[in-house]
Amino acid sequence: MRSRTVRSLVAAGAAALLAVGGMVTTTTAATAAEPSAEATHQWLTGYWHNFDNGSTTLRLDEIPAAYNLVAIAFADNLAGTPGGITFNLASAELGGYTDAEFRADVAEIQADDRKVIISVGGEKGNVIVNSAETAANFARTTYGLMQDYGFDGVDIDLEHGINAQYMSDALHQLRALAGPDLIIAMAPQTIDYQATTMGYYQLTEKIADILTIVNMQYYNSGSMMGCDNQVYSQGTPDFLAALACIQLEMGLEPHQVGLGVPAVRSAAGGGYQPMANVVQALDCLELGTSCGRFTPEQPYGPIGGVMTWSINWDATNNFDVARTMADRLALGGPYVPPDPTDPTDPTDPTDPTDPTDPTDPGVCTATPYAASAVYTGGARVSHDGRDWEARWWTQGEAPSTSGSGVWKDLGACAGTPDPTEPGEPTDPDPTDPTNPAECTAPAWVQGAVYTKGDVVTHDGSQWTAQWWTSSEVPGATQWGAWGSEVACA
Repeated sequence: MRSRTVRSLVAAGAAALLAVGGMVTTTTAATAAEPSAEATHQWLTGYWHNFDNGSTTLRLDEIPAAYNLVAIAFADNLAGTPGGITFNLASAELGGYTDAEFRADVAEIQADDRKVIISVGGEKGNVIVNSAETAANFARTTYGLMQDYGFDGVDIDLEHGINAQYMSDALHQLRALAGPDLIIAMAPQTIDYQATTMGYYQLTEKIADILTIVNMQYYNSGSMMGCDNQVYSQGTPDFLAALACIQLEMGLEPHQVGLGVPAVRSAAGGGYQPMANVVQALDCLELGTSCGRFTPEQPYGPIGGVMTWSINWDATNNFDVARTMADRLALGGPYVPPDPTDPTDPTDPTDPTDPTDPTDPGVCTATPYAASAVYTGGARVSHDGRDWEARWWTQGEAPSTSGSGVWKDLGACAGTPDPTEPGEPTDPDPTDPTNPAECTAPAWVQGAVYTKGDVVTHDGSQWTAQWWTSSEVPGATQWGAWGSEVACA
């Protein structure tokens, strides 16, 4: 998978899958998730090359801010310490990037509320943890690197076999040393979840209580079976959604499951697909929309995010992954309530310039809340005389200050009287159905790419994109990407 040379394609068909112990069959229905604020923090994970493989070399301070989880690839075996790891910066290969500069850049990323972890493995790296001694060595040396470099955790990317019991022991020991903020990520291959007897499957079950995210490699794979026991071909949205369903149904929380994809064709031996496909798979899993042959029984709500091999390869394509996923994923992190005593806080009700000041209510311009509708982060509604904005995926939870916190209260609002008679030709009220406002937005174009906030005209209405979309017709579905319909002429 990840190495100084591109790994060869794994030839894995349905017959080979059956030979490894039978397929995973789901027995429980997916349920729509209503996670906590912390759980809805989505990750865009990217691997950073500590080597030059012909893509491009980067310093950490050149990584786009959209990557909020940076995996340093890779750790090295610690000589003389079985199971132990160390890290050696390849300064010569990286154009003279010094250890001091590297450490300063790690701290700079973390100052921006992003995380940096050390990745163990890759195609050529192989740390063997197969005993109590090697488990203890792994935990101790990994924690040592965290203390030395400031790393926030570890990524397990071992591709030459794994001992589930002793790696679980090692990671639980590391958690005891590092505490609850430890980040543990994994990047298994698709074959690793095709049977319950596989090492990564068993490891996932053993560390589910401390696992941050598992980003399966949906490439270099060949065809595999999804959670419905149907075979899907790599390089398609169905492949991503149907195989992610295996992890979503094995007991992991949705926020623990991510989609791992190559940034460009050159980054993998096979299985590349454009970011539009990845967005389509996210829409299918999270919202139940844009699904192809595979459809989950119910949408899962926000999943953990997206991973790519790699940031360096993404740089060769104008950071297409970062740009697309910055719009599609909720990358702002857990919601932090504003300080009501802070006079500079724009939500401070004592701020005379605050448009949500309850003493000077604005206009309820958002569409009314509907209990049956699905709302995602950023969607706005009006309810009980107030405007609200969804912080994450929700359905059936009415906006309320006493709720779970999914709805951000934007303040009181009140209708503004129309200054002219309804229906009058000069009536400026854009909500007056007898005299709609002029259609000023450009016409919607099939196949064009639109991101959150874009406004288009279609079938006598203006529509605002709620997230990334390309070919979805405005108004085609109640739960689609296009919201805030306003009639126009």
